[in-house]
Amino acid sequence: MSKEVKVGLLAAISLVVLYFGFHFLKGSDIFSRSNIYYVEYDNVDGLTSSNPVLLNGYPVGRVVQIDLVPEKNNMLRVSLDVRKNLPLPEGTKAVLVDGGLLGGKAVRLQMGTSKVMLPNKSLLVSEKEAGLMALLQSQATPVLSHADSLMVNLAIVSEGFKQTGETLNKVLANFDQTGNSLNSILNENKGKIAGLMANLSKLSESLVETEKGIKPLLANANTLVDSLNALSLGATINKAHQTIGELQTLLAGIKAGEGTAGKLLTDDALYQNLNYTMMSLNQLLANFREHPKRYINVSVFGKKDRGPAVSPIDTLLKFKEPAPDTTSR
Repeated sequence: MSKEVKVGLLAAISLVVLYFGFHFLKGSDIFSRSNIYYVEYDNVDGLTSSNPVLLNGYPVGRVVQIDLVPEKNNMLRVSLDVRKNLPLPEGTKAVLVDGGLLGGKAVRLQMGTSKVMLPNKSLLVSEKEAGLMALLQSQATPVLSHADSLMVNLAIVSEGFKQTGETLNKVLANFDQTGNSLNSILNENKGKIAGLMANLSKLSESLVETEKGIKPLLANANTLVDSLNALSLGATINKAHQTIGELQTLLAGIKAGEGTAGKLLTDDALYQNLNYTMMSLNQLLANFREHPKRYINVSVFGKKDRGPAVSPIDTLLKFKEPAPDTTSR
């Protein structure tokens, strides 16, 4: 064989090996037959030819072609090359999912429950599953919104701190002015303050001396209190009780008519006799006043006019007539 023939055969063999090796690396089963199924999406989100078709995470086929369907509002029809030994029941879904952390897309088969199998070149039910990036985006969106609100709140707080800082600066400036004023006042009144402190010192010394003078007075007061406590107050009180008892006994005797005072208060006969005596004395004095010659003789010549022996009772004084004594009869 010539060198040209050998080079041509080597090139042909290399092309065949390259073709089969390329399809082998993509996961295609070159020596087995397969079925073609279709699925339509409104957006494939970066799905390309040769992306895997998975069942329970195991590759069972690949995406062979993606076509645009203008009559269906530019839907995208994806052709799936699936192993022929894997029949698909009716209701099987082709779910468009992320291929993993490294990116890319894949089609995951979700088997139906029907016992009727789909023929070759059938249309599968399409569905999309939110991938990792979509989940991260959905979780990050509220976080970003909260971050925005947090930044706004921080801006408001920082503005408030700015105003507070200005206020504090003003307060500190006022404190500085107040300190300067106090220093000037203290400098102007150092002499007066020194005199005041000296007077306070003298006052404290006077208070000490006064305390020394008060202590003997307090001692004398304590002695006086002890003396008063030592007095026999009990005996005095007993004597007072005894005197009150005797006075009560005396008043009870007078009330019962005992003694001269009791008889004066309770004996009616004594009262009647005294009343009669007073009436007689009144008659005597009235007669003496009307006929004094009866009792005093001052006539030198002639017979003495003695007047009546008895004069009526003086009406200037009123006496109660004594009741007749029935006990003597």
